[in-house]
Amino acid sequence: MTKKDAIKIFEDSAIRTVWDSDNEKWYISIVDVVAVLTESPRPRKYWNALKTKLKDEGSQLSQVLGQLKMMI
Repeated sequence: MTKKDAIKIFEDSAIRTVWDSDNEKWYISIVDVVAVLTESPRPRKYWNALKTKLKDEGSQLSQVLGQLKMMI
């Protein structure tokens, strides 16, 4: 995976991204997006609570995976 334009700026906040040239896909840090959209002081905690609520309501966000660390 190569890094291409690894940081995006949205409303003066940095959003970490990684371009996977093999699969031609962008990977975006959801925690960074949550931080910008909610202005939460603890976006990781906010995202975890939201995932729990959605799971309790029967929504499925993704495969059962732990949190992955962005390498940038």
